[in-house]
Amino acid sequence: MYNHHQKIIEKAKDKSPPYCAVCYPCEATAIESGLEAFKLGLLIPIFVGPKKQIKLIAEQYRLDLKNHQIIEASSEYEAATHSVKLIREQKAHLLMKGSLHTDILLKAVINKEAGLRTGKRITHVFLMDGPNWHTPYMITDAAINIAPDLVTKMHIIQNAIDLHHALGYGVPKVAILSAVEMVNPDISSTLEAAALCKMADRKQIVNGILDGPLALDNAISPEAAAMKGLDTPVTGKAQILVVPNLEAGNIFFKSLSFIGKADSAGIVLGAKAPIILTSRASSLDSRLVSCAMAKLSYHHSLTH
Repeated sequence: MYNHHQKIIEKAKDKSPPYCAVCYPCEATAIESGLEAFKLGLLIPIFVGPKKQIKLIAEQYRLDLKNHQIIEASSEYEAATHSVKLIREQKAHLLMKGSLHTDILLKAVINKEAGLRTGKRITHVFLMDGPNWHTPYMITDAAINIAPDLVTKMHIIQNAIDLHHALGYGVPKVAILSAVEMVNPDISSTLEAAALCKMADRKQIVNGILDGPLALDNAISPEAAAMKGLDTPVTGKAQILVVPNLEAGNIFFKSLSFIGKADSAGIVLGAKAPIILTSRASSLDSRLVSCAMAKLSYHHSLTH
């Protein structure tokens, strides 16, 4: 685990652990994630799924569930709806995806009558950390919104800004990425980037410093920004990287992970509770950092 991710876990330990509904943990990694997060003081797991199957997996992998609550739910759908119900009844404060399909969980989350909708859009943020990086980077949205429109991008940015504050990083420098740094009518993401910056000027997006459109090199490299004659509070110093669409974001974060040897952690924001949404291939460290992010986000929401 790299330095910035480790610091997030240490920071989260100082807060009281919230209850977390672990939805359909029918793989050893899902059960282990809840137990290890509990040992670190990041959360108190409530396992929601088929009891017999969960206990059998735990026994097979020598995972001790003796002092932990398991709520019966026979199917993925039932586990998702019951986990969401625990949040609505304030019996749990975080939601963690187990081994069920993501779309089943999110369908329960966005249900108009019984879900966890708020006035915000549901968005995702990755927190990336790499070898000897001077800063972690947030990438958003690379997991939920496929082709976000202008209003959705406004929510994507605001949710990321709020998380940046929750993690104790202060006022973020937000780069709205495109292929170029000039507004080009033929590239729609440059037009939206310019509009989003003006929306920030008009306080439709708050508590962050925005600039865009920016190409990636101009956003994170002071040398590249200087060569282009770009000198703003964000150029070369960006901390939140807003991608134009899910395809770009997915390729970007996987390039960092598999070529750049970076670690990723991430959560879903905009619902009534932070959602720990990791893939089955995610490492235990990634899952634990995601738990720490969710815990800090939850505690920040209590005072803001």
